[in-house]
Amino acid sequence: MGGGFLSACNVWLILCLRTAPSRDLYVAAMLLSGAGDALGYRNQLWEYCKSGPQIHAELQALGGLDKIRAALPDWPVSDDTVLHLATGESLASGKQNDELYHDLAARYVSAMTDMEGRKPGPTSILGTSQLSPGEPGGYKIPFNPSATGCGAAMRSMCIGLRFPRPSERSLLVAVSVESGKMTHNHPTGYLGSLASALFTSLAVQRVPLEQWGLRLLETLPLALEYVRSTDPDAERHLEAWDYFQQSWERYLSERGLQQGAGPARFPSPYGAAERDVEYGRWSLDGWPGRSGHDAPMIAYDALLGAQGSWGELCSRSMFHGGDSDSTGVIAGSCWGALHGLTGVPEGNYSHLEYRERMEAVAHSLHQLAWAHH
Repeated sequence: MGGGFLSACNVWLILCLRTAPSRDLYVAAMLLSGAGDALGYRNQLWEYCKSGPQIHAELQALGGLDKIRAALPDWPVSDDTVLHLATGESLASGKQNDELYHDLAARYVSAMTDMEGRKPGPTSILGTSQLSPGEPGGYKIPFNPSATGCGAAMRSMCIGLRFPRPSERSLLVAVSVESGKMTHNHPTGYLGSLASALFTSLAVQRVPLEQWGLRLLETLPLALEYVRSTDPDAERHLEAWDYFQQSWERYLSERGLQQGAGPARFPSPYGAAERDVEYGRWSLDGWPGRSGHDAPMIAYDALLGAQGSWGELCSRSMFHGGDSDSTGVIAGSCWGALHGLTGVPEGNYSHLEYRERMEAVAHSLHQLAWAHH
């Protein structure tokens, strides 16, 4: 893209951000993250189903998406929403720097007492067991060469709600990386946290979807410099850094989005069965969406292909043969920040477990982010 185009985009963005986005969009971002989680999880039945076509068949047997009333006892939220709420409620406290990080760590530890039937990942369990909030350095854990999962990516969208502006990018990087490292202290893990937070902030900014992947690649050097300057074990992180970036470079190349200009190119056909194969190609261990690089990647792919349809977004991000609640929680949050609740069946979100907490977090983050705008 030419410099004139970029300058025009920057002017447009500055004008857009002079006024605060609607608080309703923040509420939708939180509620639809919970909806994406509950729908993709289906009380463990769909998160662990390896066939997208089977999930779609079961959905139709239930009467379709419009008939789903996502409420207890059949549609609880998973560990994803419990930990996302922990992140959001910590940010809503208004704390900053080390005080914020200790508070985040304390809330993550506390959240692990609310995991009955929610299937938290082993890396999240291990990481929180190593935290000692309140003690010097107590929010830091050792580098973990196996901590490549999506447990950091699925709880960080609200960071983008708290720090939505380009001028706050360094804060978004620091908070998403530090919070991610509290359980997933490996670049593939905590850069997933950065991706989810960044994408939500780009949604708030109204940045065109086709640019999001490129913006992520442009932000990775800031994250690398942050890790280099703050982590005494930085060399181990540098050795493991390239996988995340190279995975995203390959994806953007396949979709024709290397320059941030669309439209995205999709395989044809690209139904439930084909998506299972495609998502599997991106995976690190054969379980699509389970890792820090491909959970936000599948969510992003679904947003690109949804064409303004909540049903299509759900089909692509929540009803596939992989870690469908984690991809759904990310996609749902970004969708809410972009579109609000328009076109979403009320039953998908109106009776969610912890709905009141989600709404309270949304109100607080909107106030903190936009009080002076």
